[in-house]
Amino acid sequence: MTPMDIFWIFFMMTALQPVLKQKMLEAARQRTIAKIEKQRGSRVILLVHRQETMSLLGFPLMKFIDINDSEQVIRAIHMTDSSVPIDLVLHTPGGLVLAALQIARAVKDHKGKVTAFVPHYAMSGGTLIALAADEIVMDKHAVLGPVDPQMGNSPAASLLKVLEKKPIDKVEDNSIVMADIAEKALKQMKLNVTDLLADKMGREKAEELAQLLSQGTWTHDHPISWNEAKSMGLPVKTDMPSLFYELMNLFPQPVKREPTVEFLPIPRRSAGEGTGKNQK
Repeated sequence: MTPMDIFWIFFMMTALQPVLKQKMLEAARQRTIAKIEKQRGSRVILLVHRQETMSLLGFPLMKFIDINDSEQVIRAIHMTDSSVPIDLVLHTPGGLVLAALQIARAVKDHKGKVTAFVPHYAMSGGTLIALAADEIVMDKHAVLGPVDPQMGNSPAASLLKVLEKKPIDKVEDNSIVMADIAEKALKQMKLNVTDLLADKMGREKAEELAQLLSQGTWTHDHPISWNEAKSMGLPVKTDMPSLFYELMNLFPQPVKREPTVEFLPIPRRSAGEGTGKNQK
């Protein structure tokens, strides 16, 4: 064997190592998902976003909830019998309102019990999805966040303040247009959150909580702890099963792009009576 042969063997092994490592990691995640599903008799769906570093340029790239995610999550829900519980693992900074709301409505419409697990954080659109679940299980140090709409880099609620603080003749046309859109966005978000919560706590209480969460009460990155969420009337618990921590350990900070929604791509059928939403 010549030195050149040794070089090429070393080069091939080095090139294949990340691929093999990634395949092993994916297989480990699938095994853990299958273990949780067998133990809990549920469909497990993950919506996980990690910050990535691009391998060549080396700058961080944040992932967020988008239409691809909503397509995949809704597909997973459609592949699940209505009486089979769903365990939805959320680890996300948020994302597109449209995509998050699609997922939230699909979660709300599922007849079986839906539990949202938040091991670390589910902000903005992630919180919107969690609000649609029948139960939210949070780590004691995990956080949710406000769901107030954002217009580019500006909170919608803050854009309305411009018209309140300045005479209308001193405000640029574009700012007036943005304020008008912001007002519509705030009304729409309050209505959407109210609809998601009304079945759990009644319309009046749901409107109060929607006002608090969606109308710019806090900054958009305000962390809402489990006890604060519970004091608001949300169905929050902190008994996070250890398997969900093990599952999150299988999502290390990646170098290359990872799928953000993952589930076993087979239909889930009801094992029998006693798994429906009425047996919570």
